[in-house]
This record gives sequence, structure tokens and C-alpha cells, in this order.
Amino acid sequence: MNVFIVHAHENEASFCSALKDKAVSYYKACGHDVAVSDLYKMNFNPVAGRGDFKSLSKSDHYKVQQEQVHAFTNDLFADDLNLEMAKLDRADMVIFNFPLWWFSLPAILKGWVDRVFAMGYAYGGGKGVYETGVFGNKKALLTFTTGGPEFTYGADGKNGDIDKVIFHIQHGMLYFTGMQTLPPFIVYGAARISAEERAGKLAEYELYLENLDKLKSVF
Repeated sequence: MNVFIVHAHENEASFCSALKDKAVSYYKACGHDVAVSDLYKMNFNPVAGRGDFKSLSKSDHYKVQQEQVHAFTNDLFADDLNLEMAKLDRADMVIFNFPLWWFSLPAILKGWVDRVFAMGYAYGGGKGVYETGVFGNKKALLTFTTGGPEFTYGADGKNGDIDKVIFHIQHGMLYFTGMQTLPPFIVYGAARISAEERAGKLAEYELYLENLDKLKSVF
């Protein structure tokens, strides 16, 4: 199996990064191929724009989605995007690994989605979405940490039901492109738990990865 981890945390010593390292070590130990895009280490540019294309169409009106379709049709994506798309093409499993920021993805990871899930490549241009999406042969999951404790993300919590908080990511990004989206692995209040609790969470994460085939897709 080919596993692709898109990692978005600047601090290599963070617990979020430790989760990424756990996934890498687990899958490699199982004999799988693992590719990692460490976005901060790569200094990945999250801003979609003209720099995404080696040349533009001859349209009088610049529109990024139109240029994405043109680039896909004519092999005109910038080299950094071609590299990310190649990793995604090979992947059987895609993992977004990140800290939850403002109820969403960190900007660098959201920008990765903006640029890599390009129209014409990941959807549109004759391609379907959701159950007919182009990445229907891939599984995907979110692995993330939160600042707040678990009770704040319950049905009656001040932060709201976590499933609703991440709906726009799981449904609007992963499943939108056809991916079979598995239940997330979440570590609540990671900065506030003890070293022993973190070690326990890493062991729990490995067990979670071992049992992914038994989990039913959320979407």
C-alpha cells in the first residue's frame, strides 16, 4: 500500500509531529511505502495564483479555476504542484496530520488543498464529485490535535460537536473528491496532557492504524 501523509506543524518536537512520526514508523514497519509532505519544512506556498502555471491560457479574463483546467489539459502545472499531484496519484491512503486551528485546517494545509485539488485534476473538467469522484479508489483520514479538552467538543460543548466542526474538511474536501473518508483520530488538549498520557495516545494511534480495515467510512 502507498501511504501519503500531508503534515502541517512547524515544530518537529510537537505532539502533532509525534503522531506523524508514529504513522510513518508504523506503516514502514508493515512494509508499506510512505510519502510525507512536511509543508513547513518544504516552505510550501499556500497561495493559489498565476505562479501555479507554467503559462496561461489566452482567455481575456483570468480565472484560477479556468487556468487549472487549462493547465491539467496541457501539462502546465508548476513543478511543485506536479510533485504533490504525483504523490497523491500514487496514494492508496491519504492522511492529513495537523493541529485544529480556528475550527479548521492551518492555512498552509488549506492552501495545499486549494492548489493541489485543482479543477480539472481533482474535480470538474468532466470529472464527478462525491460518490463519482476521481479519487474513489483512495481512503483518507484526519489525524489532529485540539487546544480544547474533549468535553468542549461534545454535542453540548461550547465549541460544538466535533463531527460538525470538521464536516467541511471530511465532506467538502476529502469526500468531495471521491475519497472514502474514515473516522478521524483526535487527541484533545494535547498541550495539557502529561507525558504518560501522550505515550498512551501514541499507542492508541498505532492500534487505530492497525484496525483501519475494520472501520466503516464516514462518507
